[in-house]
Amino acid sequence: MYFCSHNKAFLAQLVERLIRNEQVAGSSPVKGSKDLSLRFIMRSKFQRNFWVVIVMEFFERGAYYGVLSVLSVYLVAGAMDGGLGFSRMQAGTILGTIQPLLYFLPIIAGGIADRYGYRKILFFAFTCMIVGYALTGVFTNYGLVFASLIIMAIGAGFFKPVISGTIAKSTDETNSTLGFGIFYWSINLGAFLFPLFLVPNLKAMGYEYIFYMAAVVGLILLLINTFFYKEPISLRDPDTPQKSVGETLLGILTVLKDFKFIIFILLYSGFWILYFQMYGTVLWYLRDHMDMTPVNNAVNSFLGLFIDNPSWVFDTEHVTVVNAGVIICLQLFVSKIVARTRPLPTMITGLALGTLGMLILSISSKPWVFIIGIMVFTIGEMTTHPKFLSYIGMISPPDKKALYMGYSFLYGVIGSSIGSFLGSALYVKFVDEMGRPGQLWALLSIIGVVSIIGLLIYNKVVVKSKATA
Repeated sequence: MYFCSHNKAFLAQLVERLIRNEQVAGSSPVKGSKDLSLRFIMRSKFQRNFWVVIVMEFFERGAYYGVLSVLSVYLVAGAMDGGLGFSRMQAGTILGTIQPLLYFLPIIAGGIADRYGYRKILFFAFTCMIVGYALTGVFTNYGLVFASLIIMAIGAGFFKPVISGTIAKSTDETNSTLGFGIFYWSINLGAFLFPLFLVPNLKAMGYEYIFYMAAVVGLILLLINTFFYKEPISLRDPDTPQKSVGETLLGILTVLKDFKFIIFILLYSGFWILYFQMYGTVLWYLRDHMDMTPVNNAVNSFLGLFIDNPSWVFDTEHVTVVNAGVIICLQLFVSKIVARTRPLPTMITGLALGTLGMLILSISSKPWVFIIGIMVFTIGEMTTHPKFLSYIGMISPPDKKALYMGYSFLYGVIGSSIGSFLGSALYVKFVDEMGRPGQLWALLSIIGVVSIIGLLIYNKVVVKSKATA
């Protein structure tokens, strides 16, 4: 549930394309192959700039998810526990502000980068990250912490379209699918390794050191941008006109007029309300109410085969590790299964799995049930996303596909803003005040059920009626 970035649907679709290319008879290894060995990758003739941004993405996402894996806990934990002591609603307000920024800013940042240059925008993005992360570690005042995280979010929001744009400009039809597949894995690898190894050790020194680590990563990325990154030249069509920021913003008026598109986005946002509320509720519940001793004992028994006296402890940051680990292990398998299925029914199936994962959390507070619920939710996430942009491409007008693709990420704006506020409010009501976490997860599951029913009706009334017409 925590991989989560605004490029996720896009990247998952590219993994699906990789699988599809494998199934094309007589396709060359360059266009798509099941051979994903290091030797094959190195033979694919990627530009140096491609590998530079892969390194950038790995470290930036590692730092970001390292911070995000503990952020909500740090905001509400008391001073005795090394936290800031904010209320859950204050934490929800912060998360409900920075997450929508991360989804909306890339829509306009791409146009700004095309006008002023990718290197300049990366310099701006990394500077914002350095300042934002460092100040978050220094400040304890609510307003100043809030402002610092907004600065960080602005940097991250400008970073993402430049990096994915560089990948697009550094590849062509012969290697783009593999290139974005490598990009996808670099994100998950960073989200897996940083919370697993760095965050626990830094947290033992103090939460602020996690933010300092992220600031140092930003500084390293700034140096990489200065000495190694080159302004990309498109390998596809360098003469293609780029839209201005004003044209991009005006495009939302066109999108908002498309009632069917907006209805679909609103219905699909239900999944993302569930997704984003977990950044707070799941981590708070784990920290305050879960006894992970059986999991700790099992893991330490295994580690004891290799090292003496292991003392590993499952903590909030490891929720991210579980999610990223499941994606690393299963995404190709899941993508292969859904490669030839219809988009909307597949998305509904994924939403049903995500809702089931939420329901599993409601049936028991036992640690293994908790982990299974997270894993099932993640599988639902992986099932849903590969088909999202495929479906957007199907329902968008032929001459406005790029416009609709850009604004398709409105689901993230809606889901993150509602999910963060709603999750915080419901957690206070059902867990803090009533002591009934099961009712919390069950109530949130209703959002998933409503979205499923809505998409089924949408498929029957809108899609089939359009096909008939």
